[in-house]
Amino acid sequence: MLAVIPPIQDGSWQAELRAALRTGDDLAAAGLIAPERAAEAERVRAVFDVQIPDSYLDAIAESGPADPVWRSAVPAAEELIVRPEELGDPIADEAHTPVPGVTRRHRDRALLKPTYACAVYCRFCFRRYAVGQGEETLRRGELEAALSYIAKTTELWEVILTGGDPLVLSDGRLAEILDRLRAIEHVKVLRVHTRAPAVLPARVTDELAALLAGPRTRPRKPVWVVLHVNHVRELTPAAEEAIDRLADRGVPLLNQSVLLRGVNDTVEAQEALLRRLVELRVKPYYLHHADLARGTSHFRTTLEEGQELVRALRARVSGLCQPAYVLDLPGGHGKVPVGPATVHREGGETWIEDASGRRHHYPPAVAADEDPEDSGAVANGRSGR
Repeated sequence: MLAVIPPIQDGSWQAELRAALRTGDDLAAAGLIAPERAAEAERVRAVFDVQIPDSYLDAIAESGPADPVWRSAVPAAEELIVRPEELGDPIADEAHTPVPGVTRRHRDRALLKPTYACAVYCRFCFRRYAVGQGEETLRRGELEAALSYIAKTTELWEVILTGGDPLVLSDGRLAEILDRLRAIEHVKVLRVHTRAPAVLPARVTDELAALLAGPRTRPRKPVWVVLHVNHVRELTPAAEEAIDRLADRGVPLLNQSVLLRGVNDTVEAQEALLRRLVELRVKPYYLHHADLARGTSHFRTTLEEGQELVRALRARVSGLCQPAYVLDLPGGHGKVPVGPATVHREGGETWIEDASGRRHHYPPAVAADEDPEDSGAVANGRSGR
């Protein structure tokens, strides 16, 4: 049974963050680890920071790696094991950083990372080389240089605020950044990637929802909010209320999650999460294969396991519930779909696999300049019928 944490006195999300669990002794006092494991937690914390707000404890049912949410947030000795294939910067952010705070891998979109701070430091984070490592927020001059780069790069159609978690910024700082981006003529779409509704739901105030919904005047330049929820238990009543607050304001919502061993690598876990997200008006967007971040091998499944999971989901849940299973290629080459193959070609013929695994023949396309009669078709159907 987890210990009862004293209530936050002033009720603000900032106060909750200030009171978050950070040290091995904090984790032990909350009942998340045994007291004798506090020193081990500190050794892990020296490599990658720890932070767990009080409200996120509501998603943890019991202490230990058998609990999927505990496994996601509480440091473990396995993080100190680094395999040869693991990388400090697994998707090469730094190699694609033209100015501090901006990552650009694609012609028409770029990431803007105003902060590397988060409400919760996920144990599988692919940016753990930077997140929670100090100097977390861009200085004023760095932010100006980042915004200047975006303004001068006219190919950019979309800007994605990420980090870190941009929602740990104050409303004033966030409003300034969104206003500056909306003022850039060629930037038409904004995106905010965040864990806050699930891990710090008090952050999603009416004021924040209004800020993200933006002005009603045209051009709208919408803000799409991409949540990061990995397990249905992260959707606590407070988290669902926060999501409703955004959806009720008309903020378009997507979700991306990471396929994690021992967290959400079963069909049942995925089905429960995906269905509940859609019920909350959140479209599942990406299911990421876990990146080759240092000290995260205990979280990674094989690609074949992921493909089999996605194949099973195709037969069980609505198309609204289907995320794209993707791998972010090491070296910064971008995301590629790695779902199970459904098109098979054998002996010059094409066969399509349905959700139950059965294969069905599909006819070849007819060239635009081909006479239908030459292809074997007749007015009342194909020959031989």
